[in-house]
Amino acid sequence: MRIRKALTIAGSDSGGGAGIQADLKTFAALGVYGTSALTAVTAQNTRGVTGIVALAPAMVAAQIDAVITDIGAHALKTGMLANLAIIEVVVHKVREHRLRSLVVDPVMVATSGDLLIKKNAVAALRSLLVPLATVVTPNIPEAEELTGMALRTEKDFAEAARRIIGMGAQSVVIKGGHRQGPAVDLYYDGQGFRALKAPRIRTKNTHGTGCTFSAAITAHLALGEKTAHAVVLAKKYITRAIAKAFPVGSGHGPVNHFFKSWKS
Repeated sequence: MRIRKALTIAGSDSGGGAGIQADLKTFAALGVYGTSALTAVTAQNTRGVTGIVALAPAMVAAQIDAVITDIGAHALKTGMLANLAIIEVVVHKVREHRLRSLVVDPVMVATSGDLLIKKNAVAALRSLLVPLATVVTPNIPEAEELTGMALRTEKDFAEAARRIIGMGAQSVVIKGGHRQGPAVDLYYDGQGFRALKAPRIRTKNTHGTGCTFSAAITAHLALGEKTAHAVVLAKKYITRAIAKAFPVGSGHGPVNHFFKSWKS
């Protein structure tokens, strides 16, 4: 049996719907062995984030070293990287271990609106981590933060995608969850644009959608898919996971990572 492996470098969500927990669930659902390097612990539920403690950068580095030197990773992703020092150590380890197939989910704001990254870390994310990415997966507010643009029109989306590629990323998916109408994501690889369309699902249970989508891309890259096809497959997966989402707690419930095994 040929086991494919993926590493997530991200924060913990005590509510289980996003972050490391969502990533590992997604890897498992898609048949990939998941490992993790924790960057922060959050006190979080479906209503919001009430506390964040970032781990020491040396501990983040130690986790990456432990995983890569023994288990390895066919692909990896980053999620919440709480501060400048953590971003710098992750970049160093990606370079040191010559890690490939990196998905950068530039997590900045939770679904609840809570800020998950220090302001001074955004520039480092842009200049140090994005250039290492096989694909970057910002939502609209994150793409605006990365590019300094206001995204309103189709031309704005295209220009933002070009700017992110200009930062050094191999490809980018600007997620359309914050737009009106159908959920349309824009994929760009420096050669051509592709609109990834899906019907908008009316539900408040969308906690962890960004983490799950980027983890699905990572899993499919680990399975050997080309980037563009990995993104298409991940789009299908997250759409089904949202459609099969369920209420947990009194706020934004999680998507259903294991919808394939549910009878309903």
